[in-house]
Amino acid sequence: MATGAAAAGCSAPPEPYTVPPSDTYSDPPLPADATLLNSPAPPPPVDCGDPTASLRPFPPGEEPSGPTLDAIRARGRLVVGLDTGSNLLSFRDPATGRIEGFDVDIAREVARDLLGDPDAIEFRVLPYAERERALQNSQVDLVAKTMAITCDRRTRIDFSSVYYAARQKILVMAGSPITSIADLAGRRVCVGEATTSLDRLLRQQPDAAVVTAPMWSDCLVMLQQRQVEAISTDDTLLAGMVAQDPYVRIVGPSMGDELYGLGLRQGNDDLERFVNGTLERIRRDGTWEMIYERWLSVLGPSPGPPPATYRD
Repeated sequence: MATGAAAAGCSAPPEPYTVPPSDTYSDPPLPADATLLNSPAPPPPVDCGDPTASLRPFPPGEEPSGPTLDAIRARGRLVVGLDTGSNLLSFRDPATGRIEGFDVDIAREVARDLLGDPDAIEFRVLPYAERERALQNSQVDLVAKTMAITCDRRTRIDFSSVYYAARQKILVMAGSPITSIADLAGRRVCVGEATTSLDRLLRQQPDAAVVTAPMWSDCLVMLQQRQVEAISTDDTLLAGMVAQDPYVRIVGPSMGDELYGLGLRQGNDDLERFVNGTLERIRRDGTWEMIYERWLSVLGPSPGPPPATYRD
């Protein structure tokens, strides 16, 4: 009897599976610090003439010196602010653990000229909104983080001469109906917080539902999870996302130019002149072209290094 009871118990039908009610489903939460923006378009850009005009390098044959340069030499390393979530520009290679990318190699050339070693460098990871504050508080010597030169930013920090000219575009999932900025009206779009990409998007498409994030990698995750329908930023950053995900596409014409400079603390004129000397060298000796070919050739043939403009 016991055996029969056990057998009967084993043959009893399982409890029926109950489908959860649809109202228990929720979208994946937004990444930490990502925010659905609810603000008007920013004020018109500040006019300062040509914001890309920087200080001329030290004269040829003159030994570069000054308080900032002396302090860096005494320390033995250049402290550079960047992020590690921008594929092709500044990212951590998962195989080696080494921080690599176009911006990284530009910064390494400064360390090479100043300290005799491209690896005499300390990287500090910064969210986009912290770039200026890190310079103002002397937490870093320079910022190499796809930082566009603007008149507004020049009221708070200084810049090197232009080292790259990017173009703002749009990234969508393959098959998306979005093909231009006009299509972003009423759609969720991810943009980096405290970026010129955000300001331009708000001015050109105020009807977009904008989500800001501290890192571009957060934007890519939200696009992949369909929490946003598009990302808008520089084509350099978008190309890095395409290299990571074959199911995303860059679409539409350029929304505007982004002229990158290395961010510097105001008053560190000796470092500004030195950095501009390095940028002149890499334009002249072919190093810039080699760095472009290594990291950004996915964007097409090299446009050549942008020329420098000086104000003195």
